[in-house]
Amino acid sequence: MSVFSERTEMLLPEPARALGALLGVSVPDLGQGEGLPLLWHWVYLLDRPAQADLGPDGYPLRGSIAAFPGLGRRRMWGGGRIRATGLLRCGDLATKRSRVRSVQDKQGRSGKLTFINVEHQILQRDQVIIDEQQDIVYREAARPAGQPPPPAAEGPPARPAGAAWTIEVSPTLLFRFSALTYNAHRIHYDRDYTMQVEGYPGLLTHGPLQALAMAEAARAAGYRGDQHAGRLHFDYRLTAPLFDYQGMVVSAVPENDTMVTAVRDTSGRQTATGTLRNADH
Repeated sequence: MSVFSERTEMLLPEPARALGALLGVSVPDLGQGEGLPLLWHWVYLLDRPAQADLGPDGYPLRGSIAAFPGLGRRRMWGGGRIRATGLLRCGDLATKRSRVRSVQDKQGRSGKLTFINVEHQILQRDQVIIDEQQDIVYREAARPAGQPPPPAAEGPPARPAGAAWTIEVSPTLLFRFSALTYNAHRIHYDRDYTMQVEGYPGLLTHGPLQALAMAEAARAAGYRGDQHAGRLHFDYRLTAPLFDYQGMVVSAVPENDTMVTAVRDTSGRQTATGTLRNADH
C-alpha cells in the first residue's frame, strides 16, 4: 500500500462547470477569479490508476493511496473532516499531497473491519488551502449468495421539510458522478454486480455525492462561514447506505453559528449528517 503521493496540475474551469451541470447548481464566475465552492476540489487532482491495477469490483488493488487491504473486501466511505483556509482558484497550479495516517483492524458484528484514515492537503502558491481527512472502511467480502436480497420495504414518502432539496437518484446521475470523479467502483453503476456479488439491494449512492449535496444545500441557504480567514470546517458522517431507488432529500438548517446538514431518503431515513462551522465555535 502506498503511504504518500503527490500530484500537481492546472485547475481549469471545465470540471467545475460539469459538476454544476450535474447537480443543477450555480457555478461561480471562475474566469473572473471567483473561487471553487466547498468540496468542489473532489473533481480535481484525481488518481488515475492503470486499468491493469483495478480489482474485480473496479476499485484499485494498487496504485492508489488507500488501495484494498485484501482482495474481495467491500469498500465504504465513512465520512471526513475538511478545513478550508481560503478558496481554490482556476487558472493556477495546485498540488495535492496525500498520505495514509492510520490503519486499524477491528471486529464488528458483520466480521472484520479495516479503518483507513487518509489525509489530503491541497496547496496553491505554497499555501495549504484545503486540509482534509477521509475515513475509509473495508468490510468482509459478501457471502456467496444465490438470490440478492429484495429491496427493503419503504414507508410512505416523507414530505421534505421547509426548503429541503430533493434529488432524483437515477442510474444516470450515479454513472455521471462516477465518471466525473474517475471512480470505477462498480457498486455505483453496475446493478448486476452490486446485487449478485456484493449482496446489496440496489446501486449505492456515493458518500462524496451526499457530502457535496449537503455542502451545496448550505451554500444555497447562504452559509459561507469564514473561509477567507481559514476558519471554515465541515465535518460529515455517512450513517447508513443510500440506494438509488430510495431517492435523496438534503437539508441545511442554521443552528447558532453553525449550519447543520443532513441527507435522508424519501421515507425519512437518515443516511448522512454534516456540520459547517467556524473553528472558534
